[in-house]
Amino acid sequence: MPASPPVILWFRRDLRLADNPALKHALATGRAVLPVYVLDARLEGRPIGAASRRWLDGSLRALDADLRARGGRLILRRGDAEAELRRLIHETGADQVFMNRLFEPEAFARDADIAHGLKAEGVDCRGFNAALLQRPGAVLNGSGQAYKVFTPFLKALLATAQAPAPLDAPERVVVPDGVWSEAIDDWSLRPMRPDWSRGFVGTPGEAGALAALDAFTAGELKAYATDRDRPDRDGTSGLSAHLHWGEISPWRAVQAARAAAATGRVPAAQAEKFVAEIGWREFSAHLLHHFPYLPERAFRPEYDAMPWRDDPEGLAAWKAGLTGYPLVDAGMRQLWATGTMHNRVRMAAASFLVKHLLIDWREGEAWFWDCLTDADLASNVQNWQWIAGSGADAAPYFRIFNPVVQGQKFDPQGGYVRRWLPEIARLPDRWIHAPWTAPAAALAEAGVVLGTTYPRPVVDHVAARERALAALKTISAGRNEDG
Repeated sequence: MPASPPVILWFRRDLRLADNPALKHALATGRAVLPVYVLDARLEGRPIGAASRRWLDGSLRALDADLRARGGRLILRRGDAEAELRRLIHETGADQVFMNRLFEPEAFARDADIAHGLKAEGVDCRGFNAALLQRPGAVLNGSGQAYKVFTPFLKALLATAQAPAPLDAPERVVVPDGVWSEAIDDWSLRPMRPDWSRGFVGTPGEAGALAALDAFTAGELKAYATDRDRPDRDGTSGLSAHLHWGEISPWRAVQAARAAAATGRVPAAQAEKFVAEIGWREFSAHLLHHFPYLPERAFRPEYDAMPWRDDPEGLAAWKAGLTGYPLVDAGMRQLWATGTMHNRVRMAAASFLVKHLLIDWREGEAWFWDCLTDADLASNVQNWQWIAGSGADAAPYFRIFNPVVQGQKFDPQGGYVRRWLPEIARLPDRWIHAPWTAPAAALAEAGVVLGTTYPRPVVDHVAARERALAALKTISAGRNEDG
């Protein structure tokens, strides 16, 4: 009898071997497996950002090493995903494709088109959910519609989602010889001259994800509800990039947190706060799936009439961390240096762009997309719209973060600011979050020359707040006239 053809395992954002349902079902066929990753710029509807490409490089190298430790390897192809899959099918005779689904609207529709096209040619495509606690469409309100408010969504999600049985990584993955693969070095995913990613934090790959989860549940989870808001402390999970690239299952993160609570290692309330944050990630994914226009338009349509300002100088100062507001500047510099930014500071920095500078939230979303290793389309868009007041269950637009007060409250000794803004590090705590209020003697003693070594504020907080509220009134008036 001739040997059975291999099956294709199409990796995308499920770059792990454990808890991988597509891998499980591919191996269950008893055939050889062709694990393939296709670098397709159109896969998510937009090119992958520069920082994410750097993370992807490390994650693919780690996945290849994990497969090689089990007798296999990762096949790399570049180009249109459907064309490359068809080429691989033609080369090997494969008649089955296994994949874990992407739920972003464009990717979801494209997967369906690929599956239908291949099925018509006798190739069976099977998809699974490995990215979310519950697939979009499975958590609906009593009217059969998508939830638009987070709290009832979370309640319904946790009441209906059922954890799958844990899946260990297989001991062996048989991959046929002779199948051509590109070399990852030829993809130039990593910056070289200069290598601006040398300070990036986190270890890409499944082992790095599991190590981060173990460290988190043994440490920071104990005080997560409070310390997650303190940028001067290491109080977050560090899992966001791992979750985005599928190096770890969200169910494994949830179950590890709850297991730590069940054994008394952490308070139950702390574990459930972390679970709720996983739920917010789910909320974002479900919203984007149901409302595919969110990357381009406001969820609340009246906000599309917001009179945004064209301010290239202000935008450039914000990107460079030179606004004159230390908490905002520290966050933007952390973002550039490490590929991530503390969540509390993300909110303050985003609010500053949208409300103090009155610059379109889409400008900020695009910058974060390029700079974050955890850049996730659903989360990025949803969180920016939340800050802008235009999203589902969003913070009201008139809630304007005062960057000085935010710094004083969440970085009271200025440890975070001093780390990222060494030019003002010698200022006393009293003035670290508002250097322009410091007396001349204090500035001189700290070696700070406002406007030279550190910028003066690009905008006055009170004036900016009034301008933002006035802009809000224009769309409110327009809504009243229309209605």
